[in-house]
Amino acid sequence: MLQPGKAVKVTIYLSEGATHHGVPVYSSILDFLFYRGVSGATVTRGVAGFGADHHMHSLSSVEISDRLPIKIEFIEAQEKADSLLGKLEELSGTALIEIQETTVVKPAQLSKAAKPVHSTHLKIEGKAQMMRIYLSEEDRWQNKPLYEALVEAMRANDIAGVTVYRGILGYGAHRRMHKDKPLLSSHHGSVMLSAIDTAEKLQAILPIVDQMVQEGLVVFSDVDIIKYAYRPEVSE
Repeated sequence: MLQPGKAVKVTIYLSEGATHHGVPVYSSILDFLFYRGVSGATVTRGVAGFGADHHMHSLSSVEISDRLPIKIEFIEAQEKADSLLGKLEELSGTALIEIQETTVVKPAQLSKAAKPVHSTHLKIEGKAQMMRIYLSEEDRWQNKPLYEALVEAMRANDIAGVTVYRGILGYGAHRRMHKDKPLLSSHHGSVMLSAIDTAEKLQAILPIVDQMVQEGLVVFSDVDIIKYAYRPEVSE
């Protein structure tokens, strides 16, 4: 752990497009530092710059360059930084490595440990209902996607869980064929929300669903559930 006192700041300047064994160099360096126990490291991306090749690289709305400058910085004790330099030079290739003496006034503190949580294994079985809601991906409610708003409403009303599925092919009441196009995001496909809970809880939220879904299909099915869950017990 980094201690107050004399230390060094190591900065590595490289190109975003540089790779090492097919992996971005900055990613390889960050992994190396992490698993060698370095206290912390930061990767920042430049919007313009040039390097040893004296070619100007920039990011614009027209062109996105993979040659933009990347800077990796970390602060460590001199002895530990020295032990890492050999591998850093190997990983960084033609990149520039700079070392500056610095002083750590106050090292970063670890967040307080959470209270231990013990779990009790439960097996819940019984009758329940499944509610399925079919609607269009483009449907909205109060300036947000309707399916997203429905998920939020169900969570706020303690529905046990809900999953959103995106259709890849189908048609609805207007008999228009909707097909998912991998290369184009049309946002005109169909989505289905599936929620399972007790009949009482689903019936209680039905008026909210009815208010939010102006055009769509809502269906209920009886289901048998076998649910394995964990009840957290927080120690005082």
